Amino acid sequence: MTAAGPDLYRAVWRWHFYAGLFVAPLLLILAITGSIYLFNDEIEDAVHADLRFAPERRAALPPSRLIAAVQSAYPGMVTRIDLPSQPRRTAQVFVTPAQGAPLRVFVDPGSARVHGAFVYTRTLVGFADTVHGSLLLGRVGDAIVELAACWALLLIATGVYLWWPSGPGWYRAFWPDLSARGRGFWRSLHGAVGVWTSTLIVFLILTGLPWAGVWGDLLRAGTQSLGTGYPEQHRHHGPTKTTAAPTMAQAVGETPWTLRDAPMPMSAHAHHAPHAGASPASASDIGIDAAVRALAAQGLVADYRLSLPQSADGVYSAVVYPDRPQGQRSVQIDRYRGTVAGDTGFADYGWAAQAVEVGVQLHMGNYFGRANQLIMLLPCVGVVGLCLSGVWLWWRRRPRGRLGAPRTSTPTQAKTIVAIAAGCGLLFPLLGASLLLVLVLDRWLVARLPRLRAALR
Repeated sequence: MTAAGPDLYRAVWRWHFYAGLFVAPLLLILAITGSIYLFNDEIEDAVHADLRFAPERRAALPPSRLIAAVQSAYPGMVTRIDLPSQPRRTAQVFVTPAQGAPLRVFVDPGSARVHGAFVYTRTLVGFADTVHGSLLLGRVGDAIVELAACWALLLIATGVYLWWPSGPGWYRAFWPDLSARGRGFWRSLHGAVGVWTSTLIVFLILTGLPWAGVWGDLLRAGTQSLGTGYPEQHRHHGPTKTTAAPTMAQAVGETPWTLRDAPMPMSAHAHHAPHAGASPASASDIGIDAAVRALAAQGLVADYRLSLPQSADGVYSAVVYPDRPQGQRSVQIDRYRGTVAGDTGFADYGWAAQAVEVGVQLHMGNYFGRANQLIMLLPCVGVVGLCLSGVWLWWRRRPRGRLGAPRTSTPTQAKTIVAIAAGCGLLFPLLGASLLLVLVLDRWLVARLPRLRAALR
């Protein structure tokens, strides 16, 4: 090995150390909450069986009857109703009360009996879902999660470099050394778990990043500019002379990734009055029952999310979001005319958007049933094992009272790191910016503070 070899190894080790120090707690949280959400339906069915199941029905009542029953028990503004296809499932009605958190109310579609309600974020699955996406910190938490995911990619890349075997018996590096004791065993276990799960961990990161704030928005904008994102027809639902169309995410909240930034179609009567003096206030809403009949005429019978119009030019918006994205469909009904204002399916997406949607469903363990869930559980378990064994290795190695960071890099290696950070910044802006920040702190701030430098050693 040349003199550059040990220096490079220590430099890579130092960055692996910093990456692990930063992301280990966050990755542990993401792995645990992700494991919970992989089995969200199973958990909800077990914990809230009294809410989610109803006696088998022969026919379903009109949605207006269900909403009236819900509002009688839980007064407030109804924003959405999820209509089930299975005969023993309850319908789910989303209610925003005058005071307090939004509710999800469960009602029997066959009898309109209200089973009860919960605040989603106060359930185990809802809590895990919110923590997994934003750490309960809103947009700031979303950015922290994205940053941790990007640093996890660096952690994997440097980890593979440090693990890479050479010489005779290289194949033994793929398995933990059961004959070793102490740090030797834990190091071999850490390396073996990492190499066997790294591909799936990278897959989870890359398929999860589209939902991140910075990288996801850039990816969506990029695919749209290249014509490979949301469909062409949505570009014609944009602003009118008097009003700007909200995005689908702003209008209905939950929507397929591809359509989040697509302009929401609007009810024509609100901005194309049929005669002089007509206004939205004088128009008559067709009502939810007529909207459901219009959707049925388009082939949507049940098993969709129906968002109610929340403005004068709003629409009834149905979203079909099955486990396999090839069945995704979004249909909007004009609230005054009962005509179709928009109809978009998976086949209308660009190829890049289709790839993202498939990746998202694989990420969530939905695409091919139980096997998909178990395969995605493996990297989650691997992350937990890597975090715990990595922290244990550091704790046993560190000098008493000090952090125990590997030696700092040379100026030549620092230039290489700057080049790597610039390259990372092109693909992952938050990662590139944070790498440069850490490099500045490591090279200039630490070097000028002897006490801090001594504590890090």
